[in-house]
Amino acid sequence: MKILVINAGSSSLKYQVYDMSSETALASGRVERIGMDSSILVHEPHHTDETSEVSEILDHTTAIRKVLDKLTDAEVGVVKSIDEIEAVGHRVVHGGETFKGSVLVTSEVKAEIRRLFDLAPLHNPACMMGIKAAELNMPNVPQVCVFDTAFHQSMPARSYMYAIPQVLYKKHKIRRYGFHGTSHDYVSKQAAAVVNRPLEDLKIITCHIGNGGSLTAVEGGKSVDTTMGMTPLEGLMMGTRSGDLDPAIVPYTMSKEDLTVNEVNSMLNKHSGLQAISGTSSDMREIEEGMQNGEPNATLAFEMYEYRIRKYIGAYAAAMDGADVIVFTAGVGENSATVRQRVCEKLTFLGVEIDQELNKIRSKEPRYISTPNSKIAVLVIPTNEELMIARDTYRLAGNVK
Repeated sequence: MKILVINAGSSSLKYQVYDMSSETALASGRVERIGMDSSILVHEPHHTDETSEVSEILDHTTAIRKVLDKLTDAEVGVVKSIDEIEAVGHRVVHGGETFKGSVLVTSEVKAEIRRLFDLAPLHNPACMMGIKAAELNMPNVPQVCVFDTAFHQSMPARSYMYAIPQVLYKKHKIRRYGFHGTSHDYVSKQAAAVVNRPLEDLKIITCHIGNGGSLTAVEGGKSVDTTMGMTPLEGLMMGTRSGDLDPAIVPYTMSKEDLTVNEVNSMLNKHSGLQAISGTSSDMREIEEGMQNGEPNATLAFEMYEYRIRKYIGAYAAAMDGADVIVFTAGVGENSATVRQRVCEKLTFLGVEIDQELNKIRSKEPRYISTPNSKIAVLVIPTNEELMIARDTYRLAGNVK
């Protein structure tokens, strides 16, 4: 079975095609600037060089049609006809309390995703555009929704409830949901395989750190706590997001600076984090370069960033009464040896020991960076959310047709 995986944003669309007989990615790509006359489609077939084109793509329906044209192209395509694609898997950011796992798309599922628009106003409407566009282009092909929040639905109430009047939870479902669940699920399973122990017996702290970032405490294969909250704004300091802060800062700043709700929301999501503290960049590579050049703001940004990661690792070790494995994944986690070193060198109280040479190695394979004497195994595992979406799509859609 060949499966198309779609991750739709408001003005972008990423895709991959998998042959599930071998779990091989046949092609990937992206469409950017949807809604403009200078949209860009980048197609990366895995058997030849990538191609790109600029054209007018005014909506997601047109975007997917152009993607399908590329996938069936005589020179750069990976399937002979669209009929070879037997299912479509969609990344959906917010599943609320309704979706505790992946589901086949039905009219009821679409209605519930729409009902959750208020919880993810920047993401769920875009996901729905992707679903509609796929339906219009491939009307008889089963579709599956895979939710970022689903993995975290195993959290106990002590982890997901906020200490505010319960009427707000009962009426508006204000609670911690967590995100990056597909990634945390994937790397925790991979970690169990690497250390060659049953997932059910392990306490794992997964660190998905990129431009957005979150940590999850995974006990027995289930999420028991995670740093992101009702929205992806809570928790770690991120590229442009503030992460944790005193809630009183919001009304205070609004009053002092005469800001609207939308303006303060934009400040916290798009103009904070590494970008705000460094004053120059949200990119960790540039932050590290600035730190090496002695720039004080870059140094402060880096120190704040790694400190929060380290603090949450300690908190989650306490929450689970110990830890067996720490996993670094995503853009920064997989590629920044400096971040990994600085985080781990002050976890000696947990018995963590890092092999500096192993930590410097760049590889696309899961690997240890801890010494044999380390009481906690420390791993770098490249995440693969698209493969997890493809697997769930294959499992749910495999017997539909």
